[in-house]
Amino acid sequence: MSTPIDRRDFLALGGAVLVAGAPGIAAGAVPPKAVAPAVATHALATLPKAKGPRLVIVGGGTSGLTIAKYAKKEYPRFDVVLVEKRDLYASCFASNLWYAGLIDLEFLAAHSFLDAAVNNHYLHFNATVTGLDRTAKTVATNKGDIKYDFLVVAPGIDYDYPRIGVTDPGAQLTLAQTYPGGFARSTEHVTIRRKVQEFEGGVFVQTVPNGNYRCLPAPYERACLMAAVFKKRKLKAKVLVLDANPEITIKAKGFHDAFEQLYKDIIQWVPSVEITGVDIDKRAIKTDFDSYDFDDAAIYPNIRAATLIEQLGLMAPSDRSAQKEANIDIRFYNLVGDPHVYVSGDSRRHPYSKSGNTANSEGHYVARVLAARAQGKEIAWVSPETICYSMVNADPMEAISVDARYTYDARKDVITGFSPDTKAFLNRDTAKGLADLEWARGMYRDMFNA
Repeated sequence: MSTPIDRRDFLALGGAVLVAGAPGIAAGAVPPKAVAPAVATHALATLPKAKGPRLVIVGGGTSGLTIAKYAKKEYPRFDVVLVEKRDLYASCFASNLWYAGLIDLEFLAAHSFLDAAVNNHYLHFNATVTGLDRTAKTVATNKGDIKYDFLVVAPGIDYDYPRIGVTDPGAQLTLAQTYPGGFARSTEHVTIRRKVQEFEGGVFVQTVPNGNYRCLPAPYERACLMAAVFKKRKLKAKVLVLDANPEITIKAKGFHDAFEQLYKDIIQWVPSVEITGVDIDKRAIKTDFDSYDFDDAAIYPNIRAATLIEQLGLMAPSDRSAQKEANIDIRFYNLVGDPHVYVSGDSRRHPYSKSGNTANSEGHYVARVLAARAQGKEIAWVSPETICYSMVNADPMEAISVDARYTYDARKDVITGFSPDTKAFLNRDTAKGLADLEWARGMYRDMFNA
């Protein structure tokens, strides 16, 4: 079944927060005098001398990897350096499938930063960014400073535990370690998979935040796949979905059908739950009106742009969304007032879905923007595409999906919502289940292969 996305789905996707930005800035414009709070080390990183305009990309997630590859393809003169603090890559997208045994760990993690760099003719630098001097065009890292001509910062997200009433730093750390959300760090997936596979019965809570959180359908997909595991093992178990939203945020009909038709006695979905605190010792989630006891949980708090955005002085002065996102041009991703610094991926200030396919699609576009500006040119705005599959059954593998683009109002300089040709495919079937796996393989090929 193919149906247009309705207004409710768009509002849930984040389209209600329409983000305005300054018009595009020509590549020759002079950035304001600005120095980020952190200071440089004044020792240069051990890198070869740049052979062309140096493009430094901070963050080896979906967006960063895509830009590193395609900026070099679009403009071979670029000297591209990808700075990534992790030693090992593992994707967040498709991780829910691992919990249910539909894929192995190799599917998520057998992808090398080194191979990506060699295959696509750029440099991989394993380091942590510690500061930025935009006047001197210098990125500071724990392994020395890097001079840049263009800079892309793509650090992803961090959790915002105070927004669910957990303000004590010790409690935040304990909650993150004991009941991880599963949307920020690879090690969280290992813990959640163990929890699912070793669960012996009772109540397993999956929370869903509000706002434009990372991968809107993923908490509901996870609930389905956890329920599939518990159903197969014939456990006396309940998956309690505590949703901060009044309705399932995307693909609502498809998920409601799965909850009712496949997991009626296992999944309990509770909407409009505003979490005000978590009692870790008593294993209880608090709200203004109720308290929900649990035996185990994956507690997904609200999100914010990675704290690096704030630390480097790139955050919008007034962040109405409370997600502390970057102050960038709505069309071209450059920092307002600075045509040499860009922010992409899930720290960017757009109502687009914070999903793997969106980050990949926009990465292609940002690479073209950078290539054009390095040559003193400009290109027209192009919408990213959000193709997203959600597996709702494990045996057989059945999925639902959405294919979305977005519209731009030039008069108001805002992203206004989904394009008219956006479609949702909400009848689950095995064809989409198989397509889900091939979609992920295609993403890996696009980022890592030549």
